[in-house]
Amino acid sequence: MAKKENKNMPNDSMEKIVALAKRRGFVFPGSELYGGLASTYDYGPMGVELKNNIKRLWWKYFVQDRDDMTGIDGGILLHPKIWEASGHVKNFKDPLVECKKCHHRFRPDKLKDASKCPDCGGEFTEVKMFSGMFKTNIGAIEKEGIEAYLRPETAQAIFANFKNVLDSTNKKIPFGIGQMGKAFRNEITTGNFIFRTLEFEQMEIEYFIAPDSDWQKAFEAWVEYIYGFADLIGLPRQNFFNHEIPDEERAFYSKRTIDIEYNFPFGQDELWAIAYRTDYDLSAHQAASGKSLEYFDDETKKRFVPHVIEPTFGVDRTVLAILGQAYAEEMMPDGEQRIVLRFHPRVAPYKVAVFPLLKNKPELIAKAREVYQDLKKDFVCVWDERGNIGKRYRSQDEIGTPFCVTVDFDSLEKGDATVRERDSMKQERIKISELKEYLKNKIEK
Repeated sequence: MAKKENKNMPNDSMEKIVALAKRRGFVFPGSELYGGLASTYDYGPMGVELKNNIKRLWWKYFVQDRDDMTGIDGGILLHPKIWEASGHVKNFKDPLVECKKCHHRFRPDKLKDASKCPDCGGEFTEVKMFSGMFKTNIGAIEKEGIEAYLRPETAQAIFANFKNVLDSTNKKIPFGIGQMGKAFRNEITTGNFIFRTLEFEQMEIEYFIAPDSDWQKAFEAWVEYIYGFADLIGLPRQNFFNHEIPDEERAFYSKRTIDIEYNFPFGQDELWAIAYRTDYDLSAHQAASGKSLEYFDDETKKRFVPHVIEPTFGVDRTVLAILGQAYAEEMMPDGEQRIVLRFHPRVAPYKVAVFPLLKNKPELIAKAREVYQDLKKDFVCVWDERGNIGKRYRSQDEIGTPFCVTVDFDSLEKGDATVRERDSMKQERIKISELKEYLKNKIEK
């Protein structure tokens, strides 16, 4: 499917977001000190807070808030037989061509012109199959060690631990297991910043149902629940598109797959997905391991291999979607441009910034520090006394801080402070004793 260009975004918006991400400490190029490593990135001070906020909200919404969910944290290194049983060793491969002149490699299905190299115009080799999994060795001596893989997805640890979860909890079908963690794919076609990288983070759910249950009803319920998460983190529903994958393009084990696509700054592409994987995974592991992965239903007295519905989410792509949605430029009355990240307060790296009006007045600094330390008990806060108040506001706007609290001379006499809201830039005087409740109501609404 050809991806649609996002005509609502300026052509240079992606470049501006990438530049801001580095300048303000959201995302840095990987290994930049040594010239960089293509398609790898590190999350800076702001980025790690944003990313962790997304993950915390996801875990609470999908795992902790539901009685039919629980979680695990499976390992990155799994027994190689798991990947054989799952079909990854055999099927996790892509066609590849190499330029005879510059030796750059490409997936032919991603090329606009499959007859010549887009980098140098050279001729291509014949198509060869390329494994998307990173190999490694377990053992002190490489040649004598076990050949293993860095996991290309997080789901298989859930299937491998299905019985362990059943035996250690009182969960009854239907129920699900959620997991977050790193995955690795030796991608040939990368790009669009953190959209497609070699190392990335997933949030996945395997939701187990009976074979004779109404899977379509359960599937649709999960689709709607997923959109509740979009609401929670501030991604507008009108920016989404459900791409129903046709039969000929679906994985062979899937009866239905929807790619939940989003209008990124560079165009429309997959953000999340949901698939009905039938009983493929558990049946495959049961056959390969020789151990029963059947579920016994106490009510019907029947044994069966459960079927599974899989909602899956890319953490890094969600970060990119939120950055793209939040980024805005405004012309101020004084003719200056304001760059602002309009994060929903739930995902903003810092919720509150606290300033003394002047940095050379000990009494203001002392009072502002007192306010800062008190608010810090309940909110992720930042202290800022650099430059003048206007520059502080601009700095906090660029990292998406929703509220700034300024302590001035009136604060010493009247016990109140100025609260400035990021999006409207409106200011209110609020009693210092009421700040926590005021901010809590604003952030959590």
